[in-house]
Amino acid sequence: MSKQTLSFQAEVAQLLHLVTHSLYSNQEIFLRELISNASDACDKLRFEALNNNALYEDAPNLEVRVSFDKDAKTLTIQDNGIGMSAQEAIDHLGTIAKSGTKDFMGKLTGDQKADAQLIGQFGVGFYSGFIVADKITVESRRAGLQADEGVRWVSGGAGDFEVETITRPARGTSVILHLRDDASEYLNAWKLKQVIGKYSDHISLPILMEKEEWKESEKEGEPGGMVKTGEWETVNKASALWTRPKKDITEEQYQEFYKAISHDHENPLTWAHNRVEGNTEYTQLLYIPAKAPFDLWNRDKKAGVKLYVKRVFIMDDAEALMPSYLRFVKGVIDSSDLPLNVSRELLQESRDVRAIREGSTKRVLSMLEDLAKHDKHDTTPNADGVTDVVDADDKAKEGKYTAFYSEFGAVLKEGLGEDFGNRERLAKLLRFASTSSDAVSVSFADYKARMKEGQEAIYYITADTLAAAKNSPQLEVFKKKGIEVLLMTDRVDEWALNYLHDFDGTPLQSVAKGAVDLGKLQDEAEKKAAEEAAEAFKPLLAKLKEALKDKAEDVRVTTRLVDSPACLVVQDDGMSTQLARMLKQAGQKAPETKPVLEVNAEHPLVKKLDGSVHFHDLAHILFDQALLAEGGLPEDPAAYVKRVNALLA
Repeated sequence: MSKQTLSFQAEVAQLLHLVTHSLYSNQEIFLRELISNASDACDKLRFEALNNNALYEDAPNLEVRVSFDKDAKTLTIQDNGIGMSAQEAIDHLGTIAKSGTKDFMGKLTGDQKADAQLIGQFGVGFYSGFIVADKITVESRRAGLQADEGVRWVSGGAGDFEVETITRPARGTSVILHLRDDASEYLNAWKLKQVIGKYSDHISLPILMEKEEWKESEKEGEPGGMVKTGEWETVNKASALWTRPKKDITEEQYQEFYKAISHDHENPLTWAHNRVEGNTEYTQLLYIPAKAPFDLWNRDKKAGVKLYVKRVFIMDDAEALMPSYLRFVKGVIDSSDLPLNVSRELLQESRDVRAIREGSTKRVLSMLEDLAKHDKHDTTPNADGVTDVVDADDKAKEGKYTAFYSEFGAVLKEGLGEDFGNRERLAKLLRFASTSSDAVSVSFADYKARMKEGQEAIYYITADTLAAAKNSPQLEVFKKKGIEVLLMTDRVDEWALNYLHDFDGTPLQSVAKGAVDLGKLQDEAEKKAAEEAAEAFKPLLAKLKEALKDKAEDVRVTTRLVDSPACLVVQDDGMSTQLARMLKQAGQKAPETKPVLEVNAEHPLVKKLDGSVHFHDLAHILFDQALLAEGGLPEDPAAYVKRVNALLA
């Protein structure tokens, strides 16, 4: 192919403008990204060579080389990995596939340091080279192609790039950065080693640099300098971090490894590093992030940990190793038992994979339980007047579970419906707001410890917002009697609670389902008064049922209301109106069910119904207001407004 000049995809041009004009505050991340790409290219070769050993050609030892030329002002990152064909260079370096610059741009905060860290997260790490370079030359040949099928790609980071065929005997890729004057510090071996040690020490491939030694100047009066010896030395540890003993790994190394595999610029909340032995042997290094990723709720996106087999990289996002509700977990699992040619399809069927998945799930839940245990350290003196000693490790964990739950609590609830075996453990990890606390900090265990004498159920309500839950008419009798109710406002709550019917033997009861029954908490006088009101109200109930037969399944007198005239509930086994609305908004079918209208026989508006010439309009207003109070909308808003205006006039 003769030299061609091609235009960048529009989004790439936009990204390059941002990189070259804005992201200077943390320049050194470019080296992390380019070395990471080089390592990935070697991993891909190793994987493809499982079925075609000839791809190694005459260079079976995979490595990354970093070199610089002070005179030419170039820095080169070279690998002998899978390499690229000419078409792949055009496709991979001229466009951003599915990673989406649009999404990238949408996540920018204006904080240059934080924004620079987003680059790798969106699969656009190569372009970070333009932070320090005014031109980049890429020379590459794909493994398995002939020497004369190499490719050279050149761009100055503006609107276009040049590409041509070259002869390249060595497979793999060389990224040559033509450094700007203000990036000359990267023409220094000490600086490069320092950056590599900080960001890339964990990479299992050797990263090589040419040795230097001091040489005196041959001219009298002139200073000597460092000169290259022609020998290459490994400047990273070149062993996979998870294979090293825990005692040899610093906290900072664990954190930098997390940042490298997750492309997250924040430290993780916590992590666990373990060697599991038995019928199935594997090593796990699992991290819980501090912040939710931008695509946490995209269930179509592949998520999961990195899978290695006997230290050979097999695949990213091995979703079979971690349940969907733990899709936020990052890390590495290295198996000693799986075959090297394992595929995603085989992963679904393997007994060893099931054992790894179960073990890893339990490990993550143990990490969360440990954080929850230390979230609020109890410093209350015990019966002997002794206060627990708070050690440094406990202190470091305080508040972390609250931080975790605010980011990932909603997705954790999915496990109630997906992971029957761990349902009880998950239930203990859930937190909610309540009528006693706006903070999402109340566990089921906390609630049970505060239950009133004679209370036989854990009461809860689901709503779209905390304000809607707190002000729901269904809570009125509970507030009057001082009974705590859990306020559940995540979209997943209604669905998840279908799979959790009790906690530690105490049933869960929605205050918006079925007739309210406070059992021993309601005295005999109250019960008798309610029965008498219902009896006296029978004729009016019959008229209401007839007027609202198209809207309400039933109309009945209730004791749950104190200040409101009416509320809507569903039968014990029915779908709540909130869940039905949510399904319809998501474009899914919801069963056509009618709610039950409960009326407060003591309310002036309800009393006014009897004998009113406006009975029909008042009945419909009563129903529509009950619907509005719980976050719904009248079926015919215009008719509702017309009725209210007529009565006001």
